[in-house]
Amino acid sequence: MEAPEVPTEHLHEHIHEAAHENHSRWSMMVAISTAFMAAFAAVSSLMAGHASNEALIYQIKASDRWSYYNSKGVKAEVADVVLQLKGPAKADTAKSGAAEARKAKLKDDQKEIQKEAREFEDESQKELQKDMLLARAVTFFQIAISLSAVSLLAKKKPLWYAGLALFALGILQFLIGIFPAFFGWFANL
Repeated sequence: MEAPEVPTEHLHEHIHEAAHENHSRWSMMVAISTAFMAAFAAVSSLMAGHASNEALIYQIKASDRWSYYNSKGVKAEVADVVLQLKGPAKADTAKSGAAEARKAKLKDDQKEIQKEAREFEDESQKELQKDMLLARAVTFFQIAISLSAVSLLAKKKPLWYAGLALFALGILQFLIGIFPAFFGWFANL
């Protein structure tokens, strides 16, 4: 999967131009804060793309294990059919015992393969959760950058404060995505 694109470069450039024209302290604070917002947006976007790729890789591995599980099941069924076709012939008791042992081993193998497949599926789900949190953080950062740009153009400080609040929410989502064990109870929001 591709990493989400952060189309805020033009806004960021415009904010810096406006800050240099005005030379006011507030304009510089807006410019500096949007630079941080853009940096976090870029890092979050990169990490979300990585998490998405990891989720896909784990899902492919799980799918491979399930295919292997099914092949073991088919082999066990074939062994069962062979045993049924031979019937209770006394001359083939050694072969019959070997076929029973083979069937039992195939069933045991299936249990282990099933466990592995489920572990890969769980890892895939964890990575998808991480991807969603980081993608949400990117969204908060992009909206915060846009609000900062509008606040500078319209000279409305409350819009910048709203942008800072969204930036803080983005930081929270970013931290939850990076440290899911530390913020485990938040991750399910």
